[in-house]
Amino acid sequence: MNDDEPYLNEEQLALRGRLKLLQTEHADLDASIEALGHMPIPDQLRIARLKRRKLQLRDEIAKVADRILPDIIA
Repeated sequence: MNDDEPYLNEEQLALRGRLKLLQTEHADLDASIEALGHMPIPDQLRIARLKRRKLQLRDEIAKVADRILPDIIA
């Protein structure tokens, strides 16, 4: 646990762990898409599927991040 954040409960810690996993998967997909794009004959269908999954992950990352740090109405 980080000493700067001793107030985090189990749910918040779980959300942060989930966020880290999603971000890692998103980065891995980005690398895969990049690698497939550099092949002599890129598999466009596979690339499209990976991009679609990457967008889904981005949306899920945003949802988890919002649960960790909700908007504060001034």
